[in-house]
Amino acid sequence: MSQTLHPSRLPCGNRLLDLSRPHVMGILNVTPDSFSDGGRFAQRDAALRHAADMVAAGATLIDVGGESTRPGARVVSPVEELERVAPVVEAIARELDVIISVDTSTPAVMRETARLGAGLINDVRSLQRDGALDAAADTGLPVCLMHMRGEPGNMQDNPEYPDILVEVRDFLVERMAACATVGIPAERLVLDPGFGFAKTLEHNLALFKHMDRLSVLGRPLLVGVSRKSMIGKVLGHEVGGRLYGSLALAALALTKGAHILRVHDVAETVDVVRMIAAVDAAH
Repeated sequence: MSQTLHPSRLPCGNRLLDLSRPHVMGILNVTPDSFSDGGRFAQRDAALRHAADMVAAGATLIDVGGESTRPGARVVSPVEELERVAPVVEAIARELDVIISVDTSTPAVMRETARLGAGLINDVRSLQRDGALDAAADTGLPVCLMHMRGEPGNMQDNPEYPDILVEVRDFLVERMAACATVGIPAERLVLDPGFGFAKTLEHNLALFKHMDRLSVLGRPLLVGVSRKSMIGKVLGHEVGGRLYGSLALAALALTKGAHILRVHDVAETVDVVRMIAAVDAAH
């Protein structure tokens, strides 16, 4: 399994993430309109039960999101997003031994969920909303920066790149520099190539093939391709039939340097990670 040289522990609030081994991040959408599980976990108790199930299955991070970022998704007000996310973060922090990641671009949500026990900010907009850089810096939490052009509502409107890998790399370098200006050091950053965000199928496949070249940035990679449309387009399956394609990409991502796999199907992905780790550990 390819691993990049960087500090082996990432402080995430009151917990440490051991980056010497790969991790599975379980997706917890507390939204009515996410592409895969919209509405299933919108109530706090259902969300907490699902989080507990994912932790029991081996997830070391739970990614709580209150604003759908699927193509064409509507914008959610900060108040509405916070009302969805805050009770769930508070309940998980109280009940479960797990790192809580908050999938948000909203400064108020970053600040409040950090206070409630979140350990990681996962921002698909890479802290580009007004006030997000300062809010993230104030929390002291690590941040995952993701490549995306535009907004979820228009990101798939004919995206074009001369070289997708160069585009993603240069964008992430620029956002890392922006973080440095507000006191967020590189050591607190995780990077996400942004599969499915402002990219065609051809972009996604080429980016995945050459993803290991992003190791030059020296930061751990988070990969989220679980059940995404790139799998559906290749295999011809609707969302419910994309498990095996998701697992194939999870295994391949580990060989290309991924440290965190963001997935819906935790137990199955944990089996993939454990099996590859067993082979890697053999003499």
